[in-house]
Amino acid sequence: MEREKLNKIIEAAKLYYQLDYSQQEIAKKLDVSRPTVSRLLKVAKDSGIVEITIHNPVEAGELLTDRLRNKFDLKEVIVTPVSEYDNTLIKRHLGEVAANYINRIVKDSEIIATSWGTTVHEIAKRLQPKPLSQTTIVQLNGGVSHSESKTYASEIIHLFGEAFNTQTFMLPLPAIVDHIVVKQAIEADRHIHKILDLGKKANIAIFSVGTPVVDSVLLQAEYLSSEDQHQIQSKAVGEICSRFFDKNGEVCVESLNSRTIGIELHELAKKEKSILVAGGPKKFDAIYGALKGKYANVLITDQHTARLLVDLED
Repeated sequence: MEREKLNKIIEAAKLYYQLDYSQQEIAKKLDVSRPTVSRLLKVAKDSGIVEITIHNPVEAGELLTDRLRNKFDLKEVIVTPVSEYDNTLIKRHLGEVAANYINRIVKDSEIIATSWGTTVHEIAKRLQPKPLSQTTIVQLNGGVSHSESKTYASEIIHLFGEAFNTQTFMLPLPAIVDHIVVKQAIEADRHIHKILDLGKKANIAIFSVGTPVVDSVLLQAEYLSSEDQHQIQSKAVGEICSRFFDKNGEVCVESLNSRTIGIELHELAKKEKSILVAGGPKKFDAIYGALKGKYANVLITDQHTARLLVDLED
């Protein structure tokens, strides 16, 4: 192609694709006819001078969701965009998305189990009224009575029960006790055993992940010795229902796990829907460990966390 013609093709392409000139304006500027401009632009595309790429955010989101579902063998994945990486804002946004999802899937004659914490509280606050019949709400694990941070355990159960107009069961017990014999005695109580059994039978479980940082609710509580805390911080990346696990999803600090009251993590994997709602950089390692342990089969997270999860090499 002669140089003069090539320069004219490039000039027409720049004016049209980069500077948003109309074909009529280009014709006037280059002193050629409008059909000539059309031919120049066609040559620019056919010869590879101009390449047009369409970035479809819907398609990109679907691809990310599919990759995440396949990588961790999940039943469902919901990836939602967040504009800011503020932890509080992420929780609020995930809470809204998760509440909409839960409102959509729940139906009559189900047992719905929840953990406690700020993320689950954000979900509970945003549930829309949907009266159900023969449905039960139950707390999955014991709570924390001595903490500077609120756990919202009773509020969560109340809000779920109010939204679905159904009966609720609290687990009015500490998350962790001092001795295994104390745990055995508590769980032998007929009423407590009934609530724990409901948690096991629940077909829907809703929970988030905690991180073993110094200011976490569990590490601030009076339930843990200095040795417990040392083991947690040296081995664990996260916790679900007060049970700590490592980066591979294996339950760690077994001496502590044996004193924990509430559902065992392997029981979560058996649920029809075991819904993990979590996102943000501070929770990334905990989310990854939970997915490696296969404790969740439904994940609701933000797009940044989703991208990191699919890109991280096992």
